[in-house]
Amino acid sequence: MDANTASPSAGKCDGCATADVPLTKISLGRDFFGRVYDRLSPNADLSPKWYCDACSVEKNLQRDFRDIKSEFDKLSKEAASALSQGDQLERATLRVKEIAAMIAANAIKRTLLKPDEVATLARSLESRRG
Repeated sequence: MDANTASPSAGKCDGCATADVPLTKISLGRDFFGRVYDRLSPNADLSPKWYCDACSVEKNLQRDFRDIKSEFDKLSKEAASALSQGDQLERATLRVKEIAAMIAANAIKRTLLKPDEVATLARSLESRRG
């Protein structure tokens, strides 16, 4: 699970620009494929971003989408990809469908994810899977 660092006081969300709300910074954790990432190191986190609760959820979904898209792009170019391992393609397809369903149900703000990009990746994954 991600290690979250709470802001010492309320501020402005870097996702939706809502002001005077409690904020969270997601800095340590694992990506969708289980690889470690560390945004606390000075090289990786020169300008930290802080998110309200709703945008924190969307930021996690955005990170999963970005990870899956990156691996799908590698797979499409016939390069080494996490999606060619075991059931990762199935798992990724289901996650992107879940993200698309959340967008369709307006369960997330959609400030960080673009619905058309999610739909395109969902279709591409499904066609690759089939």
